[in-house]
Amino acid sequence: MASLAEKRMDEAEDAPVGPEARPEALRLLEALLFASTEPLDTATLAKPLPDGVDVKAALAQLQAEYATHGVNLVRIGNKWTFRTAGDLAWLMTRESTETRRLSRAAIEVLSIIAYHQPVTRAEIEEIRGVVISRGTLDTLMEAGWILPRGRKQTVGRPATWVTTDAFLEHFGLAGLGDLPGMEELRAAGLVGPRPVATLRETIGGDRLPDLPRAEGEDEAPEDVVVEELDQETADRAVAEAEAAADRAAEEAEGEAEPAEAEHAESESDRS
Repeated sequence: MASLAEKRMDEAEDAPVGPEARPEALRLLEALLFASTEPLDTATLAKPLPDGVDVKAALAQLQAEYATHGVNLVRIGNKWTFRTAGDLAWLMTRESTETRRLSRAAIEVLSIIAYHQPVTRAEIEEIRGVVISRGTLDTLMEAGWILPRGRKQTVGRPATWVTTDAFLEHFGLAGLGDLPGMEELRAAGLVGPRPVATLRETIGGDRLPDLPRAEGEDEAPEDVVVEELDQETADRAVAEAEAAADRAAEEAEGEAEPAEAEHAESESDRS
């Protein structure tokens, strides 16, 4: 019993041949490839075709026919599919704007670079008081607002960071000289007195060691007032306070030893 494809081929042969008549095998391949949602290999394409059809030759002929069309027949690995012509890919391109908010750390780093450039990573960390996370500089580089430029002539020759023209364009600046000064920032309400907290309130009174008080000092000294501290800065403050307490205790012991020695000598003289 003849297959449907073979019957279709016989009907096509019996039909009158026109100037634009095409081999039925090409039409069948064309239909299969257009209807498929994914690339097809030669074995899959050969199954519905009549026996004796050279699939590879038919595909090559079909590829040549579509070479100048808006849609091309392309080979991907060992499979075939129709794709938009490469020179028309721009028609299929869709641009969209993705809004991404910078983290507070990224904003601080960007501000430091803008006002202190060229500046090294170590200098940024020194100004901020904390270590820069690995992704902060990467985020600013992806935005196109900073880039490394040159190296500082110091030990290790660290890379220095500067802002780009894209940074100036985004923020509407003609040059770095147009960056707002402290007075302008304060007038705009962007800079002002930050919330303060005592050292004991910030790091916890139970973690703050009692330091030796000088002679005549009040029993309850006023707490040192500092700006808000993050956890790392608070831990460092505790360590420094503990070290100061240890040094003070050692000095007190050192002063007490000569006094005890003098007292012992006076006792021996009396005896």
